[in-house]
Amino acid sequence: MKNLLLLFAVLAFLASCSSEPKSKTIYIVRHAEKQLEGNDPELAQVGVIRATKLSQILSDKDIKHIYSTDYRRTKQTAKPTADQSGVEIEVYDPRNNDELVEKLKSVDGNVLVVGHSNTVGQIANYFVGDGEKYQDLDDSQYNFIYVVTIDKNGTSVETKTYKDF
Repeated sequence: MKNLLLLFAVLAFLASCSSEPKSKTIYIVRHAEKQLEGNDPELAQVGVIRATKLSQILSDKDIKHIYSTDYRRTKQTAKPTADQSGVEIEVYDPRNNDELVEKLKSVDGNVLVVGHSNTVGQIANYFVGDGEKYQDLDDSQYNFIYVVTIDKNGTSVETKTYKDF
């Protein structure tokens, strides 16, 4: 009887160590509209509204991790979602996307990433494989949300806009 219990314990442990990735969704956005002066500007009023809209969009998405660059505009874009989700904003280095993507692949749960016009497309490209490649956004584009889905069927990337939600 002891051997049978031991066998079940070992089988349960091995089943929990399965290499199959857990399903999750990663939402990648550019910071919201910023004020035009200064090296590290805050959000403009329209940007504050967009950041609030983002938190509304993600309110039922069970966000477990939030990554932002160390700029006021990116952290202010993430803050309403962080407050709503009860999640701390983790700072990442936008010059080291390899490290960020490894974190994104390894963490459990849904994720929000807030970056910049010249980084969000690059981050999304890590999940595309040989398919479509995303370009940098121009200075007037703030409305795109890259939705990366990782599940047992693989990885997919879809580009949406705020109005799609």
